[in-house]
Order: sequence, then structure tokens, then C-alpha cells
Amino acid sequence: MTEILEFYKCNICGNFVEVVLPGDGELVCCGQPMEKVKAHNPSEEMIGEKHVPFIQKTDEGFEIKIGSVPHPMEENHYIMFVETNSPDKRFVKRKYLHPSEEPVLKLKCDCDNVVARELCNIHGLWMSEYKETKNE
Repeated sequence: MTEILEFYKCNICGNFVEVVLPGDGELVCCGQPMEKVKAHNPSEEMIGEKHVPFIQKTDEGFEIKIGSVPHPMEENHYIMFVETNSPDKRFVKRKYLHPSEEPVLKLKCDCDNVVARELCNIHGLWMSEYKETKNE
């Protein structure tokens, strides 16, 4: 069974798909089952890693930059897209990137928590979460 916003990859042709509506069937490409892609969910020690989405709350919403150390954006190594969504997966925004572009996504919203994911053409899928803590 698939779930909304899961990614799957064909290990033969390289097709990369995202589930929009979940179903019970198996995703198949090139006659083979597709592989579910799991995001690297960094530990505290990896926060400075150049692939980790760095999420900053702004007056208008959020700004997501890839890595606290800038990720290369070269023809042979670059961030293919940056995506953010609400934790309930009802709101999603994705920005596709070209090698010469800065890997940044701005999201205007009035929410407290977001999840960000990015896809590096070499090192795969990475994610991080922003959870606002409320003082009681």
C-alpha cells in the first residue's frame, strides 16, 4: 500500500514518482517493482551537512535553504528540487531547480510546523522538520 507524498524510483530506467493518491497496488516500471525512496533524516550531528534542508521562520512564513554550508549547483552535482509540506500533508509546494540556481524555497503561510525535502542528483533525498515550540 502506498501513502501520499511517498517517492518511488525505478532502478532500471531511473523514473522517479511521487504518490498523489494512495492505493493498494504495487508500483511497477520496466517490468520490475519500484523501490520506495527513504529520505535521509539527519541526526543533530549532521545539521551542518550540505544536503540538509535548513528551515528558517520569517515574518511571512518560511525560507528553506539547502545546507547551512551551500550545496554545489553544478551541471554534474546539483539539487533537483526543494519541497515543503505541512505535517498533515494537505499543503505542498515544490520548486524545481537548474544547476545555476540557488537552492532556496520561500513559503508564505501562517503555520507553525513544516517538513522540507530536497533531491540531490547524486546523494538522493534528504529531509528535515521545523516544529515551533510554544511557551506555556
